[in-house]
Amino acid sequence: MNSKPIVKKKAATFTDEERTAMKERALELKAAAGKTDGEKAVLTKIAEMKGSDRTMAKRLHAVIKEAAPALSPKTWYGMPAYANKDGKVVCFFQSAAKFKARYATFGFNDTANLDEGNMWPISWALKKLTVAEEKKITSLVKKTAR
Repeated sequence: MNSKPIVKKKAATFTDEERTAMKERALELKAAAGKTDGEKAVLTKIAEMKGSDRTMAKRLHAVIKEAAPALSPKTWYGMPAYANKDGKVVCFFQSAAKFKARYATFGFNDTANLDEGNMWPISWALKKLTVAEEKKITSLVKKTAR
């Protein structure tokens, strides 16, 4: 009998960060069904951040709430995000630590309608949040909330 040993192929696995993001997203979907307090969830995520990530996220939260009170805070894949009246995420903050990056990111989804011709920016690297960046973000967020 000519038998060959069975070789098991190693299945592709997710990183710890990817598994965490999937778990957080599942919790967010359950929370959305129960209409839980998005503001509280966002503030909890911000409180979990460290250093400049937390400082920027706190300030961004205040800037977005002031510039576009119609947007609702909620978490999105474990990140602070802000949704339109239909519950669709318009903009989000991604901490540097979450993805072991050298900078945080502030970005927009397609629901933001920031279209400018055939190509336009939808996310920005943030190393520090100064008055200049706040003005730019305020302008963009106001545009998305129209």
